Amino acid sequence: MSDAISTTVNEQTAAFDVNALAVESPIQKEEVAKLFREGMSRLGASVNVITTMTPAGPVGFTATAVTSVTDTPPTLLVCLNRSSSVFPAFDQAEHLCVNVLGAGQEAVSGTFASKLTQPERFELTQWQPMVTGAPSLSASATVFDCRIASRNTVGTHEVFFCEVLAVGLAEEATNLVYFNRKYQSLS
Repeated sequence: MSDAISTTVNEQTAAFDVNALAVESPIQKEEVAKLFREGMSRLGASVNVITTMTPAGPVGFTATAVTSVTDTPPTLLVCLNRSSSVFPAFDQAEHLCVNVLGAGQEAVSGTFASKLTQPERFELTQWQPMVTGAPSLSASATVFDCRIASRNTVGTHEVFFCEVLAVGLAEEATNLVYFNRKYQSLS
């Protein structure tokens, strides 16, 4: 590993070496990708279950790649790996629901990240259809019922820009966050 890449973050002082940003060789690109993944593990993110309804039934997956884009009109961004088993369902979908998980809902996250079939996933949790027909998980801290307004392919992922049509809020505001490769609960 080159000295420039290995010294990008000093663990003791969290000093950043701006010279390490230059990527000149395939080996350096691999190291930057590795450091990128490590850096992203240090970016705390809300844990969500993204759902949609298909003719065969509800489909859902766990995601942390969700963020607000704007409030005029209310829009969220959702990313999904194109190699995911659920990608074909979302590629055809017109609507989806972002179910923001609350504190202590690690099991729900695990269910929707597992190898269980889609029917098995939805049998293990209570849900109801939102205005668009997309499934809302009953125990969610917040739900955003959305129309997929546009899509864009970036590298390995599809980026969905989702116009929010309805919002549901639980009485208590809590959040399940994934940070440093571990779940954290906020309340």
